[in-house]
Amino acid sequence: MKIQAIIFYSFVLIFFASCRKSDYIVNDTIALSDDGSGTGTVTWKSNHEYILDGLVFVNDGQTLVIEPGTVIKARTGQGANASALIVARGGKIIAEGTEQAPIIFTVEGDDLEGSVPAQTRGLWGGVIILGNAPVASESGEAFIEGIPLTEPRGIYGGYDPNDNSGKLKYVSIRHSGTNLGEGNEINGLTLGGVGSGTDISFVEVISNADDGFEFFGGTVNVHHLIASYCDDDAFDFDMGYSGRAQYLYAIQSSFKGDNLCEHDGLNQNSQPIIANATMIGRGTSGDEALISFRTQSAANYYNSIFINQSNGILADNSDIVRSSTKQWLNDNIRIESNVFYQVGDTESLVKLMVRPDEANEAVLTQRVIDDNIFKNPEIELVNNIYDPIPAETIHSNTIVITDPELENASYRGAFYITDWTQNWSLTSETSIE
Repeated sequence: MKIQAIIFYSFVLIFFASCRKSDYIVNDTIALSDDGSGTGTVTWKSNHEYILDGLVFVNDGQTLVIEPGTVIKARTGQGANASALIVARGGKIIAEGTEQAPIIFTVEGDDLEGSVPAQTRGLWGGVIILGNAPVASESGEAFIEGIPLTEPRGIYGGYDPNDNSGKLKYVSIRHSGTNLGEGNEINGLTLGGVGSGTDISFVEVISNADDGFEFFGGTVNVHHLIASYCDDDAFDFDMGYSGRAQYLYAIQSSFKGDNLCEHDGLNQNSQPIIANATMIGRGTSGDEALISFRTQSAANYYNSIFINQSNGILADNSDIVRSSTKQWLNDNIRIESNVFYQVGDTESLVKLMVRPDEANEAVLTQRVIDDNIFKNPEIELVNNIYDPIPAETIHSNTIVITDPELENASYRGAFYITDWTQNWSLTSETSIE
């Protein structure tokens, strides 16, 4: 593909970014569209503004480098007119921002000073990264949701658990999740078959019209992720994802959002581990859950904080032999050393989804009660913005993390003394609705 570039010279704009400490200068505006041959191996510069016009691909064998402080904006549009950045299988993205100069993906027309309200959703597509790591399908491959089925660069998966799709660090993805069709929205950051050689940390998705982050298989390990004010799940794990995730932070608005974490599909042999998460739900009067286990899925949660949601943990029990409920009873799901507060009725904290089964609901609820803590972590709203640092008193007797891919943090939740969302994320400045 050739990238069609429209460069407007003699165009100098000084923007004062809401989440940066210093001004930055944009010399040129470059519009990018796709004819099939990819971006090429190229560097996007911080003194240029990039406009995604439609689906823009980094093809197999190509590397896109994005400098710290670069702003990428996407044209609005639904269906065939959606705009997104897609790193195809075999391609790489190196987007390494800094706390002082994050890389920002947003919608065209966003001046980063409030012209687009912080909780505006679904204005453009999102960012999709596809890799060669294993996925739970008969062929070992699958086609990613969110882009047309006629696009061959939408295939992901393979046999290399160590596959490397590049690096994302200090990246903010805003106002994404445009609708491509019924039930086919793009997530803020979609990871399909992404391998453990990929480095993803300090990434924010705010105000996406679908999930914040969705993992389709793969083995990538992630840390310091923010999913705030999204319409659907904050974090969705699917197709046999088996990586490690630590220091996850989720906030739902009072009238938007589904489950905080959702697990779908075939994790019988390798369960992901989620540690030190802070998950804040949308309130105690709806139908949403803290965690949902569907279709034979499984995972382990340790040393995390869950507050302010109407339901606790949902588990599929449609298959007597292989369901998530059966996996939980066989210790393939572990929910241990977490804090729960304001999560509906503690006596029915676990609900099974398909067949009535009060006996196993009672067994699993009691297991959660025995293995976790039920107290107020004292996460407070300050000027209607969450201060995510909890009370010191909740950190005693944490479970020891021995997994080599995780830090053995001796505290609960994603924060201890320092709020690592400050300076670079829009979430740290956004009032809850």
